[in-house]
Amino acid sequence: MQDDGNLAAYPVDISRLPYDIFWSSGTNNSGTDVMLTLNRSGVLFLHGGHLGVRILASSHYPDKKNGTIIHRATLDADGIFRLYSHHFESDNSSSMLVEWSSLANHCEVGGFCGWSSYCSGVGNKAQCNCFPGFDFVNPSNKFLGCYRNFNDNGCRRREHPAMLYRIVSLENILWGDYPYSSEQMKKEDCGISCLEDCNCGAVLYKSGGCYKYKLPLRYSRASKNISAMAFFKVIKENIKAPPIPLPPEIFGPKIERKRGLILILAITLGSISCLCFMFAIYTLFRYRHQVYRYRSLSENTNLGLIEEFTLRSFSYNELEQATDGFKEELGKGTFGVVYKGTIPGGNKTIAVKRLEKFVEEGQRAFRAEITAIARTHHRNLVRLLGFCMEGSRKLLVYEYMSNGSLADLLFKAKMRPIWKERVRIARDVARGILYLHDECEVHVIHSNIKPQNILMDDTWTAKISDFGLAKLLLPNQSKTAVEAERTAGYIYLAPEWKMNALISVKADIYSFGIVLLEIVCCRSSITVNVTTTDEIILSSWVYDCFMAGELEKLVEDENMDFMTLERMVKVGLWCIQEDPALRPLMKNVILMLEGTMDVPVPPSPVGSLVVS
Repeated sequence: MQDDGNLAAYPVDISRLPYDIFWSSGTNNSGTDVMLTLNRSGVLFLHGGHLGVRILASSHYPDKKNGTIIHRATLDADGIFRLYSHHFESDNSSSMLVEWSSLANHCEVGGFCGWSSYCSGVGNKAQCNCFPGFDFVNPSNKFLGCYRNFNDNGCRRREHPAMLYRIVSLENILWGDYPYSSEQMKKEDCGISCLEDCNCGAVLYKSGGCYKYKLPLRYSRASKNISAMAFFKVIKENIKAPPIPLPPEIFGPKIERKRGLILILAITLGSISCLCFMFAIYTLFRYRHQVYRYRSLSENTNLGLIEEFTLRSFSYNELEQATDGFKEELGKGTFGVVYKGTIPGGNKTIAVKRLEKFVEEGQRAFRAEITAIARTHHRNLVRLLGFCMEGSRKLLVYEYMSNGSLADLLFKAKMRPIWKERVRIARDVARGILYLHDECEVHVIHSNIKPQNILMDDTWTAKISDFGLAKLLLPNQSKTAVEAERTAGYIYLAPEWKMNALISVKADIYSFGIVLLEIVCCRSSITVNVTTTDEIILSSWVYDCFMAGELEKLVEDENMDFMTLERMVKVGLWCIQEDPALRPLMKNVILMLEGTMDVPVPPSPVGSLVVS
């Protein structure tokens, strides 16, 4: 029962968002005092608030004079809410009848089948199936979902990734996730568009629109009443020449020699034919790929960098129109103000950052830095979509994060995120920093890790923003930017910033440690409104609770795993050591957070730096 009076059913282990509801009473906005009641006559109804009385179901069985009727309303294990009637006769016999069901089809239950699998069938005869390119996690329990039976690690390393994959289609299928890209196009071009996009795992074609999705998929079902077609990207299989049977050994030596010669010629000619066939197929695919690239370039004259096809060059007038004259401000940081906008024609929401402190000389240098940022593709980094460079006006276009920042989620939300969600968010942030430090083409020190620069997308996935922008500042403005950060968010800065020492990736490790402790405790690093003065500075209070064996004070009465809590606290304390040499590298941080590496007892984070 929600606060607005709506009785709603959700899948397990998800955030409570409106699009996750798979059944509801439709009584939203009815007030906070709505109650659900089942009376002795078998009437199941909602009442209270502004609703009055709303009957959901009632018993159809007549009253019995020689027996007893008991009614029961149950949310069953299959996710369907039902009303039962139990009939007890005077001769001790009994029977049960299903009076009402909230849903008639198992496939309408969100999450009935697990990740990357879809539900098919009618009524209670539903079954779970894997998408093309996926296998069951546990074949004996098909409700647990499916996993991809190949990896696409080579996609980003190939110049033409479409050569690695083929498209498999499924009709009459639909799922519940939101796409990261949508575009009007022909059906035959919809599947091909997924081959070139390394982020694309599947596309859905419906009503003339092509919608791209990342994996995994959820809430999927198939039905003849669904007029949509799905395309899945699967790895190509190696083409092997068919084996040629050896001749029987019943002929004479002369025939054997002839047969041996024929066998050699057949193998040779077969191999040559196979190579020619493969070369013809490769030539055909390469020709189609070149035609597609040429068509894309012809249709979109705004593509700025020829070597980076995913980065678009916007004009200033386009962005001014997209943001309605820079009307709606989303936030303001070290590098400028961010505005909300919509790309004309595509209805795609974007975030536009107007750079205020940037390098004046050298448009080629500016273009090179933007290209380097655009080449960083990771699910935990905010993606750069394009840029504008007209004289002194320089703007960057990012994907729009609809759920605000991690600071809003931790410090301003009415209800703190559950423990499992906070653990997942901490790991998401760690993976994004690891990519910047070790895995992208150009290693990046973020220098400004804090909750305000960690944004949440539609699926509540944490993504790091404002990475790589420090190089765009003027040399004499870098120190000014750091001074500004000392005033607005000095608690996240490593001690070496304050001592003007050499800055390395360990500075980001320190900032992550502060953010990690904030995620654990759901409070800011410095808070005045506390019960005791020991709790004002979060890092000191966490260390005191850890040494006293009182970590439960940090999370109040939450339902959490104590071993995970202790591990996250110890990792956070190691990350905020004053001596950079004591801080672990980010790859070891992730191993410790996942429990695959032991975490030793950390020393006090204060006073660990020795100055000669």
